This record gives sequence, C-alpha cells and structure tokens, in this order.
Amino acid sequence: MSDRRPREVKMFGGISFLVDERIVAAARGGGDLLIRIDPASREHLLTRPGAHEAVMGEARPMGPGWLSVDRTALTEDGLAEWLGYALDFHASQAPE
Repeated sequence: MSDRRPREVKMFGGISFLVDERIVAAARGGGDLLIRIDPASREHLLTRPGAHEAVMGEARPMGPGWLSVDRTALTEDGLAEWLGYALDFHASQAPE
C-alpha cells in the first residue's frame, strides 16, 4: 500500500477515508461506519448483523454501493472485516 495516497476529509457527518482520491469508508458522528461496497455484494452483506442501507439526511438512500454499519458490529474483528469489504471493492475498480 506504500504507493497509495490515503487521506482524511470531513464529510458525510464525520471523517471520510479516501485512497487514491476515492472514498473507501467514513466514520460518522454517531459511531457508525459508512462503507463503499461492491453493489453485487449488497444483498448478502445486508444480512450481516449491524448492516443496513446507507441514507443521507432525511432518509434519502445513498444507493446500492453504500452500506452503513452500526458501531456495535465494529468491535473485535468487525471493523477489520467491514473495512476489508470496502478495500477489496476499491482495489477491484480502475482508478479515476
């Protein structure tokens, strides 16, 4: 990952984490995690404890490539697992 350019940006009501100028995840103000995922994995990942549809503002869905994960699901290995889904999707996409 030494050739990658990670950075933090305030957005989505918290701190977003970008790699190569593309959002991978965001730590939201309430402690939940917003992640960018492969839309093809969405239905499977929504069955996982703590996962739900990501929304912005007044219940406006963010689309099939985003999930929100409750902070309660981010303990122990949970955070690494969810970030793994986001980083795997990021790696599968061509740079913009």
